[in-house]
Amino acid sequence: MNLVAPAKTANSILRMKCVASKPADNLNSRVPEHDYYPTGADLNAGGPAQIELQTRAATATRAQFGREVFVRAVVEASNFCRENCAYCGMRRDNRELKRFRARHEQLAEMLVHHRPASVTDINIQTGEDPVAVREIVLPLIETLRRETPLGISVCLGTLTPEIYRELRSAGATIYIIKFEIADAAQYEKLEAPGTFDERLRHVRLLAESGWNVSSGFIAGLPGQTLDGLLKNFELARALPLRGCSVSPFIPGNETPLVKSPAADSNWTLNSIAALRLMRPDWVIPAVSALNLMAQDGYRHGLRAGANLVTINLTPDEVRGDYVIYKRDRFIMTEEHVLNAIAAEGLTPAKTGLADFYLENAAENLKGKKISAAAI
Repeated sequence: MNLVAPAKTANSILRMKCVASKPADNLNSRVPEHDYYPTGADLNAGGPAQIELQTRAATATRAQFGREVFVRAVVEASNFCRENCAYCGMRRDNRELKRFRARHEQLAEMLVHHRPASVTDINIQTGEDPVAVREIVLPLIETLRRETPLGISVCLGTLTPEIYRELRSAGATIYIIKFEIADAAQYEKLEAPGTFDERLRHVRLLAESGWNVSSGFIAGLPGQTLDGLLKNFELARALPLRGCSVSPFIPGNETPLVKSPAADSNWTLNSIAALRLMRPDWVIPAVSALNLMAQDGYRHGLRAGANLVTINLTPDEVRGDYVIYKRDRFIMTEEHVLNAIAAEGLTPAKTGLADFYLENAAENLKGKKISAAAI
């Protein structure tokens, strides 16, 4: 049966509880300052200037993380969505899309017994679908925590504080919630999730609640200016994040933007490099959309400073219906991912992403105790 999620107005109540409390004033004090901030010339760079920018970014990545790249798998558990983003094929007004919710048993069997050996972490993502969170995601996290050593991240949109707590109690430690667009007017025009202010409140709430939060933005959206692109860096720098991604705009099938031009690849790759130089300590993914933007997109991303890649483990029978951009997206298998890593002279990380964050937190706490003792 081809069902779609109800309209935003009918679902926004689920999010209202989440925005009542203001985050602590000192939350952003945890965000370290770095010397570099990108210029328009950096983001527009081509030729030798672009090579120099991306080489600096790759050097900064190696200095911080060595030659290891995090390898994460993703499973897409539902394509129901209550939102209506103009750039996303899963938008609720897409009546042509066959909606699905995966079965917990199917995903658990595959991840517990048949996951690729290189995978250290799993990301579970859905459209904005609280039903799938309750019926599929929470039981799956509990199973994975009980039966595997996998680190667990989730990308589920804005939920209530109660559900955030349940997800953490079940065993997830990383929350991916992209702010998408730093320009509030464009955010509203493109019907990005909820409201701009609400989205940022959720980012801060999640970090304040102990989550390791990763966010991200889209480069090259229709109407985006160079100044508008730069605003994303200003916002990313101000938020309490552990990582950030850059996704190139790809005109999605069955969206109002289907005839719009795709993002300039230079803007996207230069933005990845600029993020790395701005925050050498961040985990920066090479997103799957890079492979729609250019041949060997993952390799280009790694060359520009990314240090995380993702293997898609969504079951074949529903994979074609998880449509953010195009149905004919390039699916990254373990072979493709490991080949891309090796081709850039890199190696899969031995420490998982969740363990990396945990170890960093322990080191930071130890450092604070030593500093306090020295006073």
